[in-house]
Amino acid sequence: MGRGLTYKQAGVNIKQADRFIKNISRIVRSTHNPQVLTRLGGFGACFGLDKKQYKNPVLVSSADGVGTKIKVAMLSHRHETVGIDLVAMNVNDILAMGARPLFFLDYIAAGKLNTGKLTQIMRGIVTGCKQAGCALIGGETAEMPIIYKKDEYDLAGFCVGIVEKNEIITGAKIKPADVLIGIESSGLHSNGFSLVHRVFTKSEIIKLAKELLRPTRIYAASILSLKKKFSLHGIAHITGGAFYEKLMRIFPKQYSVRIEKNNWPVPPIFSLIQRRGKIKDKEMFRTFNMGIGMVVVVKARDAKAVRAHLRGNFKLKSWVIGSVVKSRNRIEII
Repeated sequence: MGRGLTYKQAGVNIKQADRFIKNISRIVRSTHNPQVLTRLGGFGACFGLDKKQYKNPVLVSSADGVGTKIKVAMLSHRHETVGIDLVAMNVNDILAMGARPLFFLDYIAAGKLNTGKLTQIMRGIVTGCKQAGCALIGGETAEMPIIYKKDEYDLAGFCVGIVEKNEIITGAKIKPADVLIGIESSGLHSNGFSLVHRVFTKSEIIKLAKELLRPTRIYAASILSLKKKFSLHGIAHITGGAFYEKLMRIFPKQYSVRIEKNNWPVPPIFSLIQRRGKIKDKEMFRTFNMGIGMVVVVKARDAKAVRAHLRGNFKLKSWVIGSVVKSRNRIEII
Protein backbone atom coordinates (compact mmCIF):
# COMPACT_ATOMS: atom_id res chain seq x y z
CA MET A 1 0.00 0.00 0.00
CA GLY A 2 1.45 3.40 -0.98
CA ARG A 3 2.10 6.29 1.34
CA GLY A 4 -0.79 8.72 1.84
CA LEU A 5 -0.82 12.38 0.95
CA THR A 6 0.91 14.65 3.48
CA TYR A 7 0.37 18.25 4.55
CA LYS A 8 3.83 19.08 3.17
CA GLN A 9 2.80 17.77 -0.24
CA ALA A 10 -0.21 20.08 -0.03
CA GLY A 11 2.21 22.98 0.27
CA VAL A 12 2.44 23.51 4.04
CA ASN A 13 5.72 22.77 5.83
CA ILE A 14 5.05 22.72 9.58
CA LYS A 15 8.62 21.75 10.50
CA GLN A 16 10.03 24.70 8.59
CA ALA A 17 7.63 27.03 10.39
CA ASP A 18 8.72 25.61 13.75
CA ARG A 19 12.39 26.11 12.84
CA PHE A 20 11.68 29.71 11.86
CA ILE A 21 10.08 30.44 15.24
CA LYS A 22 13.05 28.91 17.06
CA ASN A 23 15.50 30.92 14.95
CA ILE A 24 13.81 34.26 15.66
CA SER A 25 13.22 33.65 19.36
CA ARG A 26 16.42 35.40 20.40
CA ILE A 27 15.72 38.67 18.57
CA VAL A 28 12.09 38.64 19.72
CA ARG A 29 13.15 38.23 23.36
CA SER A 30 15.29 41.36 23.00
CA THR A 31 12.02 43.37 23.13
CA HIS A 32 10.82 41.74 26.35
CA ASN A 33 10.62 43.21 29.83
CA PRO A 34 9.64 41.72 33.22
CA GLN A 35 5.94 42.21 32.37
CA VAL A 36 6.14 39.53 29.65
CA LEU A 37 5.12 36.37 31.50
CA THR A 38 5.19 33.70 28.80
CA ARG A 39 7.69 32.49 26.27
CA LEU A 40 7.24 32.66 22.50
CA GLY A 41 5.33 29.79 20.91
CA GLY A 42 2.65 29.12 23.51
CA PHE A 43 -1.09 28.97 22.88
CA GLY A 44 -1.40 32.49 24.22
CA ALA A 45 0.82 35.34 25.38
CA CYS A 46 0.57 36.78 28.89
CA PHE A 47 1.52 40.30 29.91
CA GLY A 48 1.31 41.52 33.50
CA LEU A 49 0.02 45.03 34.22
CA ASP A 50 1.93 47.14 36.71
CA LYS A 51 -1.04 48.45 38.69
CA LYS A 52 1.16 50.69 40.84
CA GLN A 53 1.69 53.08 37.93
CA TYR A 54 -2.01 53.68 37.27
CA LYS A 55 -5.05 54.57 39.36
CA ASN A 56 -7.71 53.83 36.74
CA PRO A 57 -5.99 52.19 33.75
CA VAL A 58 -7.68 51.80 30.36
CA LEU A 59 -6.36 49.47 27.66
CA VAL A 60 -6.29 50.87 24.13
CA SER A 61 -5.97 48.51 21.16
CA SER A 62 -5.39 48.70 17.43
CA ALA A 63 -5.22 46.32 14.46
CA ASP A 64 -3.78 47.33 11.11
CA GLY A 65 -1.61 46.24 8.21
CA VAL A 66 0.84 47.71 5.71
CA GLY A 67 -1.42 47.55 2.67
CA THR A 68 -0.12 47.54 -0.90
CA LYS A 69 3.23 49.00 0.15
CA ILE A 70 4.12 45.31 0.55
CA LYS A 71 3.97 45.00 -3.25
CA VAL A 72 6.87 47.47 -3.51
CA ALA A 73 8.88 45.29 -1.12
CA MET A 74 8.11 42.20 -3.20
CA LEU A 75 8.97 43.89 -6.51
CA SER A 76 12.30 45.23 -5.19
CA HIS A 77 13.14 42.20 -2.99
CA ARG A 78 13.64 44.49 0.00
CA HIS A 79 11.75 43.34 3.06
CA GLU A 80 13.70 44.87 5.94
CA THR A 81 11.47 47.94 6.49
CA VAL A 82 7.87 46.75 6.12
CA GLY A 83 8.04 45.22 9.61
CA ILE A 84 8.73 48.68 11.01
CA ASP A 85 5.74 49.97 9.03
CA LEU A 86 3.56 47.28 10.57
CA VAL A 87 4.41 48.33 14.11
CA ALA A 88 4.16 52.03 13.28
CA MET A 89 0.67 51.85 11.80
CA ASN A 90 -0.66 50.32 15.00
CA VAL A 91 1.42 52.16 17.58
CA ASN A 92 0.80 55.60 16.09
CA ASP A 93 -2.95 54.97 16.21
CA ILE A 94 -3.02 54.26 19.94
CA LEU A 95 -0.67 57.18 20.58
CA ALA A 96 -3.40 59.40 19.12
CA MET A 97 -5.50 58.37 22.14
CA GLY A 98 -2.66 59.27 24.52
CA ALA A 99 -1.81 55.62 25.25
CA ARG A 100 1.63 54.18 25.93
CA PRO A 101 2.29 51.02 23.86
CA LEU A 102 2.63 47.87 25.97
CA PHE A 103 2.84 44.92 23.61
CA PHE A 104 2.53 43.88 19.98
CA LEU A 105 1.57 40.74 18.06
CA ASP A 106 2.08 40.03 14.36
CA TYR A 107 0.44 37.88 11.70
CA ILE A 108 2.37 36.87 8.60
CA ALA A 109 0.66 34.93 5.79
CA ALA A 110 2.66 33.68 2.82
CA GLY A 111 2.30 31.44 -0.20
CA LYS A 112 5.51 29.67 0.76
CA LEU A 113 7.70 30.14 3.83
CA ASN A 114 11.00 31.73 2.87
CA THR A 115 13.01 31.94 6.07
CA GLY A 116 15.41 34.57 4.71
CA LYS A 117 12.59 36.87 3.69
CA LEU A 118 10.61 36.25 6.87
CA THR A 119 13.66 36.93 9.02
CA GLN A 120 14.10 40.33 7.32
CA ILE A 121 10.46 41.12 8.08
CA MET A 122 10.79 39.99 11.70
CA ARG A 123 13.93 42.07 12.22
CA GLY A 124 11.91 45.07 11.08
CA ILE A 125 9.10 44.24 13.49
CA VAL A 126 11.62 43.92 16.34
CA THR A 127 13.20 47.26 15.38
CA GLY A 128 9.77 48.88 15.34
CA CYS A 129 8.87 47.46 18.75
CA LYS A 130 12.11 48.78 20.22
CA GLN A 131 11.44 52.22 18.75
CA ALA A 132 7.94 52.11 20.22
CA GLY A 133 9.08 50.80 23.60
CA CYS A 134 6.75 47.81 23.47
CA ALA A 135 7.26 44.06 23.73
CA LEU A 136 6.71 41.63 20.87
CA ILE A 137 4.97 38.84 22.75
CA GLY A 138 3.48 36.60 20.06
CA GLY A 139 2.13 36.12 16.59
CA GLU A 140 1.25 33.70 13.83
CA THR A 141 3.00 32.57 10.67
CA ALA A 142 0.66 30.96 8.14
CA GLU A 143 1.68 29.17 4.95
CA MET A 144 -1.27 29.31 2.54
CA PRO A 145 -0.35 28.30 -1.02
CA ILE A 146 -4.02 28.22 -2.04
CA ILE A 147 -4.47 31.92 -1.19
CA TYR A 148 -1.08 33.46 -2.05
CA LYS A 149 1.39 32.91 -4.87
CA LYS A 150 4.79 31.46 -3.97
CA ASP A 151 6.54 34.81 -3.45
CA GLU A 152 3.57 36.71 -2.02
CA TYR A 153 2.83 37.55 1.60
CA ASP A 154 0.71 39.83 3.74
CA LEU A 155 1.13 41.34 7.19
CA ALA A 156 -1.19 42.33 10.01
CA GLY A 157 -0.37 43.67 13.46
CA PHE A 158 -2.11 44.07 16.79
CA CYS A 159 -1.07 46.49 19.50
CA VAL A 160 -2.28 47.14 23.05
CA GLY A 161 -1.41 50.21 25.07
CA ILE A 162 -2.43 51.78 28.36
CA VAL A 163 -3.58 55.19 29.57
CA GLU A 164 -5.17 56.66 32.67
CA LYS A 165 -8.90 57.05 32.10
CA ASN A 166 -8.84 60.78 32.81
CA GLU A 167 -5.91 61.24 30.39
CA ILE A 168 -7.49 59.72 27.29
CA ILE A 169 -7.17 62.21 24.43
CA THR A 170 -10.39 62.39 22.42
CA GLY A 171 -10.41 65.91 21.00
CA ALA A 172 -13.18 67.03 23.38
CA LYS A 173 -10.93 69.78 24.77
CA ILE A 174 -10.35 71.40 21.37
CA LYS A 175 -11.43 75.04 21.24
CA PRO A 176 -11.40 77.87 18.68
CA ALA A 177 -8.02 79.62 18.47
CA ASP A 178 -6.18 76.36 19.21
CA VAL A 179 -3.49 75.65 16.64
CA LEU A 180 -2.47 72.54 14.77
CA ILE A 181 1.18 71.54 14.85
CA GLY A 182 2.18 69.13 12.10
CA ILE A 183 5.11 66.83 12.85
CA GLU A 184 7.18 65.73 9.87
CA SER A 185 6.65 62.33 8.29
CA SER A 186 9.49 60.20 6.96
CA GLY A 187 7.89 60.01 3.52
CA LEU A 188 4.79 58.27 2.22
CA HIS A 189 4.53 56.12 5.35
CA SER A 190 2.08 53.29 4.53
CA ASN A 191 -0.84 54.89 2.75
CA GLY A 192 -1.77 55.77 -0.80
CA PHE A 193 0.19 52.95 -2.41
CA SER A 194 -2.71 51.68 -4.52
CA LEU A 195 -2.56 55.08 -6.24
CA VAL A 196 1.24 54.90 -6.41
CA HIS A 197 0.96 51.58 -8.27
CA ARG A 198 -1.37 53.26 -10.78
CA VAL A 199 0.93 56.23 -11.31
CA PHE A 200 4.24 54.40 -11.81
CA THR A 201 5.23 51.38 -13.86
CA LYS A 202 6.80 48.36 -12.17
CA SER A 203 10.26 49.33 -13.37
CA GLU A 204 9.79 52.87 -12.06
CA ILE A 205 8.63 51.53 -8.69
CA ILE A 206 11.78 49.42 -8.45
CA LYS A 207 13.93 52.47 -9.24
CA LEU A 208 12.07 54.49 -6.60
CA ALA A 209 12.01 51.66 -4.05
CA LYS A 210 14.46 53.27 -1.63
CA GLU A 211 12.23 56.32 -1.31
CA LEU A 212 8.94 54.44 -1.40
CA LEU A 213 10.07 51.97 1.26
CA ARG A 214 11.21 54.52 3.80
CA PRO A 215 9.76 53.11 7.04
CA THR A 216 6.85 54.86 8.68
CA ARG A 217 8.05 57.09 11.49
CA ILE A 218 7.15 55.88 14.97
CA TYR A 219 6.20 58.80 17.23
CA ALA A 220 6.02 57.01 20.60
CA ALA A 221 8.88 58.77 22.37
CA SER A 222 8.04 62.26 21.08
CA ILE A 223 4.25 62.11 21.65
CA LEU A 224 4.53 60.62 25.14
CA SER A 225 7.10 63.25 26.04
CA LEU A 226 4.85 66.05 24.76
CA LYS A 227 1.97 64.61 26.74
CA LYS A 228 3.94 64.86 29.99
CA LYS A 229 4.96 68.46 29.39
CA PHE A 230 2.00 70.08 27.61
CA SER A 231 -1.78 69.99 27.47
CA LEU A 232 -2.56 68.19 24.22
CA HIS A 233 -6.14 68.87 23.17
CA GLY A 234 -6.09 66.43 20.26
CA ILE A 235 -3.79 64.11 18.31
CA ALA A 236 -4.33 62.77 14.80
CA HIS A 237 -2.33 60.09 13.00
CA ILE A 238 -2.39 61.10 9.33
CA THR A 239 -2.97 57.86 7.41
CA GLY A 240 -5.61 56.71 4.90
CA GLY A 241 -8.14 59.49 4.41
CA ALA A 242 -5.42 61.92 5.46
CA PHE A 243 -6.49 65.48 6.21
CA TYR A 244 -10.11 65.21 5.10
CA GLU A 245 -10.91 62.08 7.10
CA LYS A 246 -8.34 61.14 9.73
CA LEU A 247 -7.67 64.68 10.90
CA MET A 248 -11.36 65.52 11.16
CA ARG A 249 -12.09 62.52 13.40
CA ILE A 250 -10.84 64.35 16.48
CA PHE A 251 -12.68 67.66 16.05
CA PRO A 252 -15.97 68.47 17.77
CA LYS A 253 -18.73 68.95 15.19
CA GLN A 254 -19.24 72.60 16.10
CA TYR A 255 -15.70 73.54 15.07
CA SER A 256 -13.81 73.57 11.80
CA VAL A 257 -10.18 73.49 10.72
CA ARG A 258 -8.28 75.84 8.48
CA ILE A 259 -5.10 74.29 7.05
CA GLU A 260 -2.49 76.54 5.43
CA LYS A 261 -0.71 74.21 3.01
CA ASN A 262 2.10 76.65 2.29
CA ASN A 263 3.21 76.60 5.95
CA TRP A 264 5.40 73.53 5.45
CA PRO A 265 7.57 72.10 2.65
CA VAL A 266 5.96 69.14 0.89
CA PRO A 267 8.62 66.46 0.18
CA PRO A 268 9.49 65.96 -3.51
CA ILE A 269 8.03 62.43 -3.75
CA PHE A 270 4.52 63.82 -3.30
CA SER A 271 5.05 66.44 -6.01
CA LEU A 272 6.36 63.74 -8.35
CA ILE A 273 3.30 61.55 -7.76
CA GLN A 274 0.98 64.51 -8.30
CA ARG A 275 2.64 65.53 -11.57
CA ARG A 276 2.82 62.03 -13.00
CA GLY A 277 -0.76 61.21 -12.11
CA LYS A 278 -2.16 64.68 -12.84
CA ILE A 279 -3.80 64.49 -9.43
CA LYS A 280 -5.75 67.42 -8.00
CA ASP A 281 -4.68 69.03 -4.74
CA LYS A 282 -7.80 67.88 -2.89
CA GLU A 283 -7.18 64.25 -3.87
CA MET A 284 -3.54 64.49 -2.73
CA PHE A 285 -4.57 65.80 0.69
CA ARG A 286 -7.27 63.14 0.93
CA THR A 287 -4.87 60.31 0.08
CA PHE A 288 -1.37 61.18 1.32
CA ASN A 289 0.15 62.66 4.46
CA MET A 290 1.93 65.31 2.33
CA GLY A 291 4.90 65.38 4.73
CA ILE A 292 2.90 65.50 7.99
CA GLY A 293 2.77 62.22 9.93
CA MET A 294 1.12 63.35 13.16
CA VAL A 295 -0.83 66.45 14.17
CA VAL A 296 -1.15 67.72 17.73
CA VAL A 297 -3.68 70.37 18.70
CA VAL A 298 -2.54 72.76 21.43
CA LYS A 299 -3.20 76.21 22.81
CA ALA A 300 -1.71 78.89 20.59
CA ARG A 301 0.53 80.11 23.42
CA ASP A 302 2.16 76.64 23.68
CA ALA A 303 2.99 76.27 19.98
CA LYS A 304 6.49 77.73 20.10
CA ALA A 305 7.48 75.65 23.13
CA VAL A 306 6.03 72.45 21.64
CA ARG A 307 8.01 72.92 18.43
CA ALA A 308 11.18 73.68 20.37
CA HIS A 309 10.68 70.53 22.46
CA LEU A 310 10.31 68.37 19.35
CA ARG A 311 13.33 69.95 17.71
CA GLY A 312 15.61 69.98 20.75
CA ASN A 313 14.78 66.56 22.19
CA PHE A 314 13.89 64.48 19.13
CA LYS A 315 15.39 66.38 16.17
CA LEU A 316 11.91 66.50 14.63
CA LYS A 317 10.79 69.30 12.36
CA SER A 318 7.32 70.68 12.93
CA TRP A 319 5.20 73.54 11.73
CA VAL A 320 2.06 75.41 12.73
CA ILE A 321 -0.07 74.14 9.86
CA GLY A 322 -3.46 75.53 10.80
CA SER A 323 -5.97 76.62 13.39
CA VAL A 324 -9.37 75.77 14.84
CA VAL A 325 -12.15 78.10 13.72
CA LYS A 326 -15.92 78.52 13.93
CA SER A 327 -17.14 77.71 10.46
CA ARG A 328 -19.56 75.46 8.59
CA ASN A 329 -16.87 74.24 6.19
CA ARG A 330 -15.47 71.63 8.63
CA ILE A 331 -12.10 71.67 6.86
CA GLU A 332 -10.63 74.30 4.61
CA ILE A 333 -7.22 73.86 2.96
CA ILE A 334 -5.92 77.13 1.60
